[in-house]
Amino acid sequence: MQKESLQPKKGILLVNLGSPRSTAVNDVKEYLDEFLMDERVIDYRWFFRALLVQGIILKTRPAKSAEAYKTVWTDEGSPLIVITQKIQKKLQKIVDVPVEIGMRYAQPSIEAGIQKLVDQGVSEIVLFPLYPQYAMSTTETVIEKAEEVRKKKFPKVKINYIQPFYNRDIYINCLAESIREKLPENFDALQFSYHGVPERHIYKTDPTNTCNLNDCCSRDSNPSHKFCYRHQCYKTTSLVIEKLNLPKEKTIVSFQSRLGNDKWIEPYTDETLETIPKKGVKNLAVVCPAFVSDCLETLEEISVEGKEQFQHGGGENFHYIPCLNDEDRWIDVVKILCEEKLSDFYLV
Repeated sequence: MQKESLQPKKGILLVNLGSPRSTAVNDVKEYLDEFLMDERVIDYRWFFRALLVQGIILKTRPAKSAEAYKTVWTDEGSPLIVITQKIQKKLQKIVDVPVEIGMRYAQPSIEAGIQKLVDQGVSEIVLFPLYPQYAMSTTETVIEKAEEVRKKKFPKVKINYIQPFYNRDIYINCLAESIREKLPENFDALQFSYHGVPERHIYKTDPTNTCNLNDCCSRDSNPSHKFCYRHQCYKTTSLVIEKLNLPKEKTIVSFQSRLGNDKWIEPYTDETLETIPKKGVKNLAVVCPAFVSDCLETLEEISVEGKEQFQHGGGENFHYIPCLNDEDRWIDVVKILCEEKLSDFYLV
């Protein structure tokens, strides 16, 4: 990125999910309240959402979640926040525009991130939702929140949003190489565990009304693919498998972290981990490509709970493959994707 080609009024905002301020139960409760009351996470009408979240979930879940956070918390703080900060610092060293971070939930907020950029004279922002695949509860809610903040607090600021990059060659190459380096020599299967979403979310985010959750995800093309989280997860998987030259029969796709009794996209990760040892999978490697930064859902739910579930089902060796985190090759991908959107400002 050439200094002379960029104006100082441009900047980059990296946006991730967010995390409680600490492992204290009250902090976890405050975080879960904001997270689960988002209508794009639990998409019930406000009254029923509040009844479920504030009347039921927040009565018991914060204490349990606080204990889970304690198992992954570091001396520096929340893994997700710390890793996002490391990405920001590394990216800042190789670009010539200001780089800040914001979280969809809790602090530092998206508003705080935009404010920091504005304080540095920035009026055109490239906002990067750090989610490879598109979903109502990830990319969409980040963009909606950012637009809400922009219109209310920063009406003169322009924002370019980086779109999901689940099938971009630069990302697939980066992810495949990262996996290749960490794969154990002897493994029976490589499991791709993606964060789950309710099935109804797939239909709600499909403006084309062409998705049926049956065969359309496997089609070469379908109008819904731009918005279909399930398709994008399977596409990421197939492209990585091709790069790694792995036989399809040695790979598994599943979806984790379901909440409540609604029907979520299948197969479920926990059930898969418990049953595959009976099918001869004794040595398992697991990767979580819905996340670019390790967090509670990877470090505790998969690396700890998932390992226990696999071994309880008769599995022997469980190997968790970390996310891209702040690997230099991933920072290079972030840089390229940001550069593309920074260049778009000149086309307006």
